[in-house]
Amino acid sequence: MRAMLTGAAIGVVMGGVAVGVSAVAWPESTTASDSRAETYRQLDLFAEVLARARADYVTEIDEAKAMEAAINGMLGSLDPHSSYLSAEDFQSMQVQTSGQYGGLGIEVQMEEGFVKVITPMDDTPASRAGLKSGDLLTAINGKPIVGLNIDDAVEDMRGPPGSEIIVTVMRDGEDPFDVTMEREVIRPKSVNWKTIDDDILYLRISTFNERTTDLLEDAIEEGSQAIDGRPDGIVLDLRNNGGGLLDQAISVTDKFLSGGEVVSTIGRRPSDIARYNARSGEVFQNVPILVLINNGTASASEIVAGALQDRGRATVLGTTSFGKGSVQTVIPLGTDRGAIRLTTSRYYTPSGRSIQATGIVPDMEVAQTRVSEEELERIRRFSEADLPNALTNEDGVEREIPHLPDEQPPEDYEGDDYQLDRAVEVLRGGQMSAAETQQAG
Repeated sequence: MRAMLTGAAIGVVMGGVAVGVSAVAWPESTTASDSRAETYRQLDLFAEVLARARADYVTEIDEAKAMEAAINGMLGSLDPHSSYLSAEDFQSMQVQTSGQYGGLGIEVQMEEGFVKVITPMDDTPASRAGLKSGDLLTAINGKPIVGLNIDDAVEDMRGPPGSEIIVTVMRDGEDPFDVTMEREVIRPKSVNWKTIDDDILYLRISTFNERTTDLLEDAIEEGSQAIDGRPDGIVLDLRNNGGGLLDQAISVTDKFLSGGEVVSTIGRRPSDIARYNARSGEVFQNVPILVLINNGTASASEIVAGALQDRGRATVLGTTSFGKGSVQTVIPLGTDRGAIRLTTSRYYTPSGRSIQATGIVPDMEVAQTRVSEEELERIRRFSEADLPNALTNEDGVEREIPHLPDEQPPEDYEGDDYQLDRAVEVLRGGQMSAAETQQAG
């Protein structure tokens, strides 16, 4: 079964496999009987409401659309990542999982009736247009988004490559403004690399699709050749990586560990426990690694950061991540009936901690830009914990109250990427966390 670890996306989606369900005769109990009777009453109520709307609404209703909205409403009441996929959307999801698709290149989530940008992908229409994590999209080509579900909004933003789209953006501290973009075929290169001063290898992973591990292997090989051997340090940049496929998160982490646990998942039943381990033979053994994260680091990317942090293989630098600690499975419903994307388990880092709603707290808290007291409210609202119907942390742990970061760029800083500059300084100066000195067993 292929699992996914991200919300709805324009450009990043995950595939799934059919799950067979067999009928089982369970002993009848009074409680079960009462519950079943109540379910039947509610279904009767639903049928009556639909019949009334069909007969008495001011205009003729689209029954199929109304039923789809009802299903989405039911699933959306469970958590923000469960939803119904029409046959067309399901087909698009399967195409997008391959790492090539049409769209704008942004990951999004519904919030308070608007579409919130989780992260714009690198080198896409969205990133080139200047969309930012936390932006709220309020209209598409002048049509208000309020009243649409996430799948409808995503569908409206899709279109033929080369066609133009105008989205209205609401950003904290600014008046609403329009952004014009041209749709294109998105072929995200989910891994990019460069060398820093010929001795540090910088690896940027922007999403986890079917090509990510292969692209990482290519980047490692090419980077090694450019450095002429073994780097003195590695920067693994997971900032604004909204997630993707679970198996890719595991195989990417596997590159930097030699055996031992990467992640575990636990579903509704005790029999659903699964543990995923790394194989022996990590690349660049004992070379120090520094992982960059921020509040746009979510889901699959949090698995990678959490595993390397827990196993003492890397120091994590940046700001607290998004906090999505659940796994979704796409379950096909049959020919022309679409599929449901259903939250089926939670995941846990190697130490057994859940980061649901809390996020990965960095070993070194470093802001990318100077943060004012006024901006803390915006930061507070951009996390899993603040999404409607989000799962709580089952350990009772709450997300840290937003505060001014321990370290901010100096007022006279003139560089392009303060967090990356600090990562390089830490690697060169040996200022790694205590965990970094441990061997990954």
